[in-house]
Amino acid sequence: MRAAVLTAYGEPLEIEDVPAPDPADHGVVVETEACGVCRSDWHAWKGHGEWADDQVPEGQILGHEPAGTVVETGSRVERVREGDRVAVPFNLGRGECEHCRNGHGNVCEDGLALGFEADAPGAFAERVHVPYADYNAVHLPDGVTPTEMASLGCRFGTAYHGLAHRADLAPGDWVAVHGCGGVGLSAVHVADALGANVIAVDLNDAALAKARELGADETVEANSSQDVPAEIEAITNGSEREQGGRGPRRTSSGGGAHVSVDALGVAETCRNSVACLRARGQHLQLGLTTDEERGEVSLPTDAMAMNEITFLGSRGMPPTRYDELLRMVERGTVSPADLVTREVALGEVPDRLAAMDDFGTVGIEVVTEF
Repeated sequence: MRAAVLTAYGEPLEIEDVPAPDPADHGVVVETEACGVCRSDWHAWKGHGEWADDQVPEGQILGHEPAGTVVETGSRVERVREGDRVAVPFNLGRGECEHCRNGHGNVCEDGLALGFEADAPGAFAERVHVPYADYNAVHLPDGVTPTEMASLGCRFGTAYHGLAHRADLAPGDWVAVHGCGGVGLSAVHVADALGANVIAVDLNDAALAKARELGADETVEANSSQDVPAEIEAITNGSEREQGGRGPRRTSSGGGAHVSVDALGVAETCRNSVACLRARGQHLQLGLTTDEERGEVSLPTDAMAMNEITFLGSRGMPPTRYDELLRMVERGTVSPADLVTREVALGEVPDRLAAMDDFGTVGIEVVTEF
């Protein structure tokens, strides 16, 4: 089968013929019909993560946002059958550890990261193996296409888990999203669906325009702003939003966001996110750092302590909670398809990753031709 393989960090991925996977007794093989091209793939391609013992090995098949149809099943698989249409989380749990049993399989003690480690080859390929499929495979609702679901396993799921499960977010709260790439735009869309007032921050006018389409109430163009946190404080200072069709909203007094998201992972966006919060606000870290920060960003810890600021991390989404998000998709409350801006062929993946060097992509691009 054809697959996009990381042969050397920073060099174009090679499109190679590799052996198709066979299912483990606990796994299934999925014919890949769609797979998102994510900034986490870019981090892997660049060789980032060494500082966190998280560097992807050379020789890896990348791709971690797949959806498709099950074509083979292992002997011990009970819940998944050939012909089932599934999406696959990148954070694969075994379903047996304390975290998995308590609904936190995204941080499984013995989990695998699809597309990021040798034991879990990725989905920039015609077929992909899903281990522990009874726990990890997410059945797609009728009428939802694999292309629509291609971001579910990472960007959209990560944004939803962070805002719905990690943060204490209430309708009417102000949410600032710093960085409007795929995960940032997902956060904008999810926060709006959860009833928040959303401020999108980015350098790119096209990204901000897309954010407005997806529900941002206000935007801040970071290139022209002298002080992004001050602009956010001014926008949120004593403002109210009328009640809408989604129920009553909490009104806000005083300036600053209730929840702020760093969806990019650079020092400036992380610090701006913390600095734009009101007292007792919550910072949500979704973006991973580059080789400039190497996993560490200095923060105003004294001010955070005095203002009781909460710093939250969020990784993927527990497989056991995808039904919440899928119900929202079925009702039309959220539409991951609205984030898809481009469909590409497998052979275009090397160029699409390179375009991320200068943030040359908008929204979510999806491989649909393998």
